[in-house]
Amino acid sequence: MAQSNNVGSSSRSHDREMQVQLQKQKALFVFGDSLFDPGNNNYINTTTQFQANWSPYGESFFNPPTGRFCDGRIIPDFIAEYAELPLVPSYFEIGKDHFVHGVNFASGGAGCLVETFRGFVIDLKTQLKYFKKVTKDLKNKFGRKKSKQLLSNAVYIFSAGNNDYFNFDATYPKHEYANMVIGNLTSVIKGIYKEGGRKFVILSLGPLGCTPGSRALNFQQGNKSGNCIQQLTTLAKIHNSALPKMLKQLEQKLPGFKYSLFDFFKVASERINNPSKYGFKTSKTACCGTGPFRGIYSCGGKRQVKEYKLCKNVKDYLFFDSGHLTEMVYKQVAELLWNGTVDVIQPYNLKSFFHLPA
Repeated sequence: MAQSNNVGSSSRSHDREMQVQLQKQKALFVFGDSLFDPGNNNYINTTTQFQANWSPYGESFFNPPTGRFCDGRIIPDFIAEYAELPLVPSYFEIGKDHFVHGVNFASGGAGCLVETFRGFVIDLKTQLKYFKKVTKDLKNKFGRKKSKQLLSNAVYIFSAGNNDYFNFDATYPKHEYANMVIGNLTSVIKGIYKEGGRKFVILSLGPLGCTPGSRALNFQQGNKSGNCIQQLTTLAKIHNSALPKMLKQLEQKLPGFKYSLFDFFKVASERINNPSKYGFKTSKTACCGTGPFRGIYSCGGKRQVKEYKLCKNVKDYLFFDSGHLTEMVYKQVAELLWNGTVDVIQPYNLKSFFHLPA
């Protein structure tokens, strides 16, 4: 009997410790696509086009590969490190207490639109549904007041929209299509706000037409110079120009809503246009893949095309595969997110945002 009392008291003291922790708890909730996916797609019924849990993915840091679309760590991993948090777990890997530091819901291939790669990915609205399950668990475990505190102190970071434009439906005028994408992103942000989220970080889209995959496609369509596909980059610019307006409107409508907008387009473009300035030797060709610019999405030989080549030194490359950057680039991006100045992130960088009272 005495032994079971000890178990009860140790469980109670653990719960008390957790509650004290919650009051000053930092947490990071992550939403979006393959820039942020830590391996959620390993757990869903999909194809290898939307997975990356095999070698050489992960080899710069993880052994075995985790499903990150990178040679090593990705942006949320570095942000967690700078915020002195553990690695933010994939939604499908959260244990009993592991969600108090945040959860990563991102899914490679996901878009803001449900139609984007429907049936193969966890779209943004479904990520919101999973987030609601987590908030319900938090409320059940810690009560409404404590969980509200954790959720309002937490930071919510998004990389979303890329795949909607790679999967652009040309039957729509460009601006109308972008409005639909932005509209869906807005409704998910509002859904998180309704659950208690207050601090939101949004990455703008990068120059989508300048990935090795886009250059390879352009090359195969007869543009042998391998230039960027302007139409894709134009779509990204239309999307990006709508973001500040959307965030300002939310700030005006929703009490306590705070945001930070990161200019990923500028940061990526600077490195694509001038790789040597940032420590890279090439920005046109991927480290891993096949075909022109190694821009065919075959890294690791588990997708439709089996042949692939792997570079000798991944640190020389901006892109790891046809559409994803290397760990070195993600680290530079994360550093700018964390303590960058207003030319790349505003009105707050993440270092100040984490400490901002909700």
